[in-house]
Amino acid sequence: MVSRLSLYRSTNLVNWKPAGHVFTKMPVWADYYMWAPEITYENGKVYLYYTAHKKGGSLCIATAVADKPDGPYTDLGPLICQEVGSIDAFPMRDETGKLYMIWKEDGNSVKKPTPIWAAEMKEDRTALVGQPKELFRADASWEKGLVEGVSMIKQGDYFYSFYAAAACCGKTCNYGTGVARSKKLLGPWEKFPGNPVLSGDLDWKCPGHGTPVEKDDKFYFLYHAYSNNTDAYGGRQGLLNEFEFTSDGWLRFLNNKNYGKPVKTKRIIDEFSNQKLADNWHWSIFQNVQYNVANNNLELQALPSVCGAYIGQSVLARNYTAEITVAKNSTSQAGLALIGDDENILYTVVDKDVMRLIQVKKGKAEMITENKVKNFSDVQIRARVKNNTEVTFMYSINGSKFSVLNNEAVDISYLPPWDRAVRVGPISKGSAGKLAVFKKFILDNQ
Repeated sequence: MVSRLSLYRSTNLVNWKPAGHVFTKMPVWADYYMWAPEITYENGKVYLYYTAHKKGGSLCIATAVADKPDGPYTDLGPLICQEVGSIDAFPMRDETGKLYMIWKEDGNSVKKPTPIWAAEMKEDRTALVGQPKELFRADASWEKGLVEGVSMIKQGDYFYSFYAAAACCGKTCNYGTGVARSKKLLGPWEKFPGNPVLSGDLDWKCPGHGTPVEKDDKFYFLYHAYSNNTDAYGGRQGLLNEFEFTSDGWLRFLNNKNYGKPVKTKRIIDEFSNQKLADNWHWSIFQNVQYNVANNNLELQALPSVCGAYIGQSVLARNYTAEITVAKNSTSQAGLALIGDDENILYTVVDKDVMRLIQVKKGKAEMITENKVKNFSDVQIRARVKNNTEVTFMYSINGSKFSVLNNEAVDISYLPPWDRAVRVGPISKGSAGKLAVFKKFILDNQ
């Protein structure tokens, strides 16, 4: 899915509302991937640190700056691009006030260690200066040879480092959170003997990679984890956990192993009544998706690629129903898709007088079934998903009676590739100039 680094706003750290995006297009130096953002405020400026893949290179850490949190942002370009990649930036001032960048060397991408580095950074955030120094790396059994996602806070005599360890993502993740401390930013660093401090509970798994926040004289850790209800299918969700500093110079989380209950998503109805798409729609960064919203219609230009042009919304339930109305004046293959990524997708489309169910797995398309349809105007297509793993498609040509397209449920357990959640939404497939027209989208999370 496209990542323009979405912004959200909150006054209480609990209730969040979309607030636009950092970028409306990829920075000129990058070609794909936009990960691991960290936002900070200092001296009247807002600095956004992020990771992206450099054209012809590796993962790099870069900075963007704005006068206010909702932008507009000016990209300042890459700060560090190590041979195996650099990721997970966090700015921190040392005990003398010098500004440093903390980051992870992405060694795990080539089966190498993942040291955490620090280097002094120019005050304008345009470059690092001096030689980097390693702070620590994975050396405990629970860390499984990988540490990353470092964030820091200074309290009393110590710098405290929150870090994530082990495998972050997907169905086999074993992520957790550890804490380390040091009296000087550049070390020596000491890891908490009781690590991991966060390791999952009955409702959540693989908690990690967060940021400590102080608000109203209380301290919180904002991080992500998978809901055990949806697992990898629902993607990683934001959690908040209060902590306090202890008399022995460490810290503890106040709610221990109870991280709270997953929030139930309300029914979503989009009748495309605004002049632009809502912020909860996403699309592929690798596809040139073109759309227009007007007169209660979404017009989605077709793409000939194996996945077509699609937009999708995240699904945060194990069982759900999605529905889209396809207008008869559509000229492309138009319908409803369940999306993992560009090479893993399942969709039903109307193509003239035929309904088709197509499975794309590892980039190869296969038609599962098709039905002839006659004497229709608009067509409603519905997908009913059970247990995140099986789906039945239905369609209606009169708005009331639905016909089942696939009598045997299709296995969609393959859809969430690695760290991406399943999305659902309209798809438009065909040659250049073809167009899909949609009137209404409904998503019922059960």
